[in-house]
Amino acid sequence: MIGSTGLWSEVELILLYDTVFTDLALEGTTIKINNRKILSGIAQMIGATHNLIDFTVALDKLDKIGEEAVKAEMLQKGIAETAIEKLEPLFRLSGDFSSQLKSLSAILKDSFIGQEGIKELSFISNALEAQPLKSAHLELDVTLARGLNYYTGAIFEVVAPKGVELGSIGGGGRYDDLTSIFGLDNVSGVGISFGLDRICLVLEELELYPPSTGHGSQVLFLNFGDDEAQRALEMVMALRSIGVTAELYPDQVKPKKQMQYANNRGFLAVVLIGNNELENNTYTLKLMNSGEQHTYSKEALLMHLKHDLN
Repeated sequence: MIGSTGLWSEVELILLYDTVFTDLALEGTTIKINNRKILSGIAQMIGATHNLIDFTVALDKLDKIGEEAVKAEMLQKGIAETAIEKLEPLFRLSGDFSSQLKSLSAILKDSFIGQEGIKELSFISNALEAQPLKSAHLELDVTLARGLNYYTGAIFEVVAPKGVELGSIGGGGRYDDLTSIFGLDNVSGVGISFGLDRICLVLEELELYPPSTGHGSQVLFLNFGDDEAQRALEMVMALRSIGVTAELYPDQVKPKKQMQYANNRGFLAVVLIGNNELENNTYTLKLMNSGEQHTYSKEALLMHLKHDLN
């Protein structure tokens, strides 16, 4: 969403995440949110503004490597031990979203930029209380840091439901004035992305694919040899031209294996072209549900499938 600095854009994008995951029946996703201004405020509070990137990169690893390893990495990057000690309250944040914001506000009471970030997150949270999420959960994560070289406000990351170890399945944030890199100043923007491959893996692991996605075609032509396959391919193309989805089994293997494939993929019908069909220029149609078989001419088969499957 380009051209607006209003926080309603962030609210709408969070609702978009929730709408998509609700449609996918993917319950229990967590939308983590932070704000670049909060990270800047924390760095300011501990006196690490000069190495903000090193500080946030280390902090972002808290979930992965643990508190002690994060502290060790910060020390290695030149952040003073006294500064790291000031982070202790951040490691102990608890409670609901509102409670954590209040605790964070107290920690960052002397940071103007940090307070700005808290106000922005509070606005988003309040807006979503009036328009509750259906399947996702909004969570404050002050360790979240993505693309700090361009994010300027809200930062998002979506993680899969508990029990599915796949990391992020979406992310984004606000990047005001990113276009200045290309010579166009003062153009705000905020955006999100969906990790399509990972979302598909999550749906597969949780067995959430609807039956309708189990197959892409309605009619399967069995493959009994090159001559038969050539005739079948001609009919496949003819069916596609009238809106019937069809495909040719790509390999000449045992009919039993091809029929098993048709069953597993949920085809409505299979078409057989053997020696008799080649000689008589006919096609044998077998309905998968009933097992009925009928032989048709090309024109009759086209009419029958168009009428019954569309």
